[in-house]
Amino acid sequence: MEQCIEHALQNREKRLKKLQEMDEKTMEDLLQELRIEHQHLIADEAAGADSVEQRYYQDLLEQNENQSLLIQKKIDRMYQQQTKLVTPKAPLTKNVIRAFFVGGMICLLGQIIINFVMVRYGLDFKAASPLASISIVVITAILTGFGIYDEIGRFGGAGSMVPISGFANSVVSAALEFKREGMIYGIGAKIFTIAGPVILYGTVASVIIGFIYYLMG
Repeated sequence: MEQCIEHALQNREKRLKKLQEMDEKTMEDLLQELRIEHQHLIADEAAGADSVEQRYYQDLLEQNENQSLLIQKKIDRMYQQQTKLVTPKAPLTKNVIRAFFVGGMICLLGQIIINFVMVRYGLDFKAASPLASISIVVITAILTGFGIYDEIGRFGGAGSMVPISGFANSVVSAALEFKREGMIYGIGAKIFTIAGPVILYGTVASVIIGFIYYLMG
């Protein structure tokens, strides 16, 4: 059995030199053939009587896996090429302009709130900034609840994901999506499904940076 498999692998090695000329169906058949042989090799390796025989099967397995990987990479490249042919090109310039506009408007709104609070209530910039952040979070949450911020996101793309507004949108969106599962197992358990990584790694990063500053001080 092992001699047949070894012979098949060697013959296939010669056939793979013409891999560029093969169609996708032929490559899929070869890949399926290798998968079947892989299972046989694993079983034969497990039943090996001694370490020399097991090492022999391991060499055959490695050759089998290398051939499978080579074919799979070629199939993946063909798939990517076919996908590029049918996928419409994104209007990059228009998307960048929209993202810049939407992100800029959100930042402008924050600056307007800061200036208003400083002039109206006589607060300094350090005190006014948190109020602006809180205001943007509340506004974004309300707009998300009414489905308006989703439309802003479709128009502005990445520009609508300005950290503060994007964070608020991710939290409220998750709450709306899972509210049908209840207050505990739905909203309570999954409200930070999207925002959780931001909170986790943001907290870890802040601890590390704070520790570095502490050591430097």
